[in-house]
Amino acid sequence: MSHPATPRVTRPRTVLAMSGETRAAILAPEALDRLARVADLDARLLVTDFGADDPAQRTGLHEAEVLFTGWGCPPLDPAALTAMPRLRAVVHAAGSVKHHITQDVWDRGITVSTAATANAFPVAEYTVAAILFANKHILESARVYREARSRVNLLERFPGVGNYQRTVGIVGASRIGRRVIELLRPYDLRVLVHDPYLDEADARSLGVERTELDTLAAESDVVTIHAPELRGTYHLFDAPRLALMRDGATLVNTARGSLVDTEALVKEVATGRLNAVLDHTEPEVLPADSPLYDLPNVLLTPHIAGSQGGELHRLADAAVDELERYAHGLPFAHAVDPRTLHQQA
Repeated sequence: MSHPATPRVTRPRTVLAMSGETRAAILAPEALDRLARVADLDARLLVTDFGADDPAQRTGLHEAEVLFTGWGCPPLDPAALTAMPRLRAVVHAAGSVKHHITQDVWDRGITVSTAATANAFPVAEYTVAAILFANKHILESARVYREARSRVNLLERFPGVGNYQRTVGIVGASRIGRRVIELLRPYDLRVLVHDPYLDEADARSLGVERTELDTLAAESDVVTIHAPELRGTYHLFDAPRLALMRDGATLVNTARGSLVDTEALVKEVATGRLNAVLDHTEPEVLPADSPLYDLPNVLLTPHIAGSQGGELHRLADAAVDELERYAHGLPFAHAVDPRTLHQQA
């Protein structure tokens, strides 16, 4: 009687490629220890420039089977790949791989994994908090209470406050968008979703209503953006689409700032007609004189929705999990598909 072959366990030669700041933030001593158990790793070697004139780096890259990358990894262009003739896989301990994975990587048959799913968790948590706070009018009620410094007649000042049977519009059924949908399930909300790649069967399985973007904008109490930055999504929320949003609605943007026309948004929120929760803006850091810093109906945060602080350890754990799968001869659980990469952030 034959038995299935047991996958051969290896310790693949692995090199770190990311900025020094990223390594310090992501790879805590415990993560480095675990990484060293899974892989043949020289923890002293950190590649920040594939073209650096460093004998130890040249030797390390020449022998590397796996590249363990993070924010600040240089592009894997033909010259970089020539220096790594044995490279078989890239494990990215962060989200998007578009900054360093080139077509040459795919042409060479190199497999790529990303921790984007792990990075989706804190963004979705931030978003759900923003949705629930928006429908409770937290910014406005806190301001009113601060100014009054006495009992506030809530029924008079906030007759429509609350999350019960409110409508939430999710733009983009991405990893983050789907996680938001999952986290919203315990609440009695109507959830609309717009995504050109979402079909009716998938929408039903998610328990959401698939709709056109203009309809979503017009019918939602809160609109939250989770679409990728593409040519077709530039200023997705421009002046006409913002004008469709109902009075008192809130726009939440944890995606790229370019998806919202900042000038048009400033005009809308300055009138008080719309509210906004913005973790990404265009430009990424607004000018010091931007009205968005001071408007009472705008919550502006400094790109904090994604993995920060202790949440970065989740990225390292997810990436080491992938490397461990590779060492056991198993396929990546979160492999990047080059055929659909253009749809992603």
